[in-house]
This record gives sequence, C-alpha cells and structure tokens, in this order.
Amino acid sequence: MTIKERYAKVLQWFEAEMPDPKTELHYNGNPFHLLIAVILSAQCTDKRVNMVTPPLFEAYPTPEALAAATPEEVFEYVKSVSYPNNKTRSLLGMAQALVERFDSQVPSDIDQLLTIPGVGRKTANVILAVVYNRAAMAVDTHVFRVSERIGLTTDAKTPLDTERTLMKYIPADKVARAHHWLILHGRYVCKARRPDCLNCGIKEWCRYYNKSK
Repeated sequence: MTIKERYAKVLQWFEAEMPDPKTELHYNGNPFHLLIAVILSAQCTDKRVNMVTPPLFEAYPTPEALAAATPEEVFEYVKSVSYPNNKTRSLLGMAQALVERFDSQVPSDIDQLLTIPGVGRKTANVILAVVYNRAAMAVDTHVFRVSERIGLTTDAKTPLDTERTLMKYIPADKVARAHHWLILHGRYVCKARRPDCLNCGIKEWCRYYNKSK
C-alpha cells in the first residue's frame, strides 16, 4: 500500500464515520474563550479544563476584563490545572496583548497569533482550524502518536515534521476536520499504552496493526 492509498482509505473512513467532528473543549463560540481553554489544555485533559473554565469565563468575559485582573485572582480559577503559575502568566499576557495590539480580537493570522504570550504553534493552529476553519493542522500528543502508528507519517521527529507531512497529503478542505479525527481516535481508540485494535475501523490500513498480526 502506498502512503497516498493509506491516506485516502483512512480519510474516507473518518469522513463517513465522523462527518462533523468538534473540539471537546467547551467555549460557547467565543474565540477569546477558546484561546483561554486551549492555553489551559496544554499537558492537561479537556475534562479538567472544562471543569475550570465556566467560572473563569463568567469572571472574565472579555480580554479587557482578564487584562485588568491580578495574577492572584486568576490563579484561584486555574489552580487545579497543570502548571497553574505558568498558565496564569500566559493568560494575563495573552489578554493584555489582545487589548494592546489586536483591538481585543483574536487574530486570524498565524504569525500574529505566535506573538501572543502562551500561544505556540499547536495553539495557533487550533484557533485557525476551529475558529476560522482554516487548513491548519494542530499536532498534539495524540496526533503525533496516531499519525506515526497508523503510518501517515514515517519517523517524524517533531510535531512540525508531523504537521508538514499531514498537510502535504490531506486535502485542504479536510485538514480542519482531520485534526479532530486524529485527536479523537487517539483519545478513545488508538490509546498510548494499549491501542484498541479490535474495535478500530481503520486497522485494515494501519501500519502498526498489520505489522503486529
């Protein structure tokens, strides 16, 4: 099987089974709140983030409100997530940057997004894909692992390697959804420690499964 054939079969299956995948981070359609949630989600489960964000969103409905807060105030809302001190600083820096440089709007340009405190390439690509429906591939641990295990990538050393390969082979109109497909597949089926190959719909085209038979 060629890599193009593998991509075609895998994408065809996902499109049939999950035609409209969504992020599992709750944010009520507000790009600013999604940015908060994505920053908090680094090395933290979506479930935990979704427990933390409702009161945080209520307290800080706008970038102006968050930018005016103190670190001590914000910390109380995020203390149960991983690295709460660092994320408190990132949230405050992000809000201040939006107010001071972007008219309180979340930018739709990756270069601008990457200038915002707390926003790395993965976070920027999530915003572009989810908010602006751009062909942007955010590579988290699930996407990195699943892509390599299935055989969509080969010997990718970094998330950027994975991103570039996925962007090369996935049609632009499917990229934003493919980001969710791979995350959800990695979260619920192709798990890190024990992939559930018996219940996997794409095992026929999976490099890992066919090698391990």
